[in-house]
Amino acid sequence: MKLGIAGMGRGFLVMQPTLALHPDIHVVAGMDPRAEARQRFVRDFGAYSYESFEALCADADVDAVYIASPHQFHREQVQIAARYGRHMLVEKPMALTLDDCRAMTDAANAAGVCLIVGHSHGFDTPVRRTRQLIQSGAFGRLRMISALNYTDFLYRPRRREELQTQLGGGVIFSQGSHQIDVVRTIAGGRAASVRAYSGIWDPQRAAESAYSALLTFEDGAAASMVYSGNAHFDSDEFCGWVGETGKRKDQRNYGAARRLLNSMAPGEEDALKRDRGYGGPNYIQPNLASSSNAPRVHHEHFGLLIASCDRADLRPGPRGIAIYDDEGVRFDPLEDPTVPRSEVIDELYAAVIEGKKPIHSGEWGTANLEICLAILQSSRENREIPLLHQINAI
Repeated sequence: MKLGIAGMGRGFLVMQPTLALHPDIHVVAGMDPRAEARQRFVRDFGAYSYESFEALCADADVDAVYIASPHQFHREQVQIAARYGRHMLVEKPMALTLDDCRAMTDAANAAGVCLIVGHSHGFDTPVRRTRQLIQSGAFGRLRMISALNYTDFLYRPRRREELQTQLGGGVIFSQGSHQIDVVRTIAGGRAASVRAYSGIWDPQRAAESAYSALLTFEDGAAASMVYSGNAHFDSDEFCGWVGETGKRKDQRNYGAARRLLNSMAPGEEDALKRDRGYGGPNYIQPNLASSSNAPRVHHEHFGLLIASCDRADLRPGPRGIAIYDDEGVRFDPLEDPTVPRSEVIDELYAAVIEGKKPIHSGEWGTANLEICLAILQSSRENREIPLLHQINAI
């Protein structure tokens, strides 16, 4: 499958090893408004580069487009790609309003092309394996999910728009999309309501840095979701100091994000973010080596997660699933991935080439966004919010 890339920011950087190593895709073109990013892209992928999104979609060699641009551009770009008959992988969050999500889904359906929303951690193999174990019936009915993640998200270098809620900034749109996708994948059913708190704790970082939410499902199950991006506690301690991307973390770097930010003068943050970006003077090429000397990479995760059933608690992690049942504790191991985030491209390939209905469809992405918006509304109005646009997991 021949893939075009739209936007070479953070989403693209994290997906870069996947794009370079996955055997079922060939990156043939890319688009970014920054000349330095386009020049680097041509060197790294030996592909064409474009300054405009429409020019990328007009390239007849492109089968599908990975839209990794800022959230506010997703609707227009999906509609353009659909007009050119291109399949689409759209970064989460799918968009910033439900109207935009519906317009994107309608455009893809009318054009007869696939629209998949990701990457999010609902794709992760340990999460899907946990769902399979629950579906087997061996542990009885799923009753409750506890999901917790504490990171330094809000104190990493950010563009101004990333600190404005109305533009998708803060933790709810960018990080809540992950956690919501995980619990919905495991629960498998329709979410019914949200009761939540969210907070802006730092006037210098004026977007939501934390939330706590209770998500109920129509079958009676419930999920407690807690996220903090305030750069104090690091919940990777609960995951054996394996970070979100599956790599071992150096505990000595604890607090580095806050210390770096505190050391900068006004205006330096934008420059630091830009210079670290793809093609910038401080860009660091990811290690794509597959030799025995390469650092070991486990499965990705999104913090501590426990799924409680009638007869067991299941705890997915970067190496497999710990099962705490009536007989004791045992471990269901998973082999380490050979291609990081391969599940994302696997789902796109199966949809485009094999005609298989995707899990992370436009309808699924719409349902995730509805919960993000409901968390904000519930916190603002101090009440439970019913959910109207939910779908079952496949």
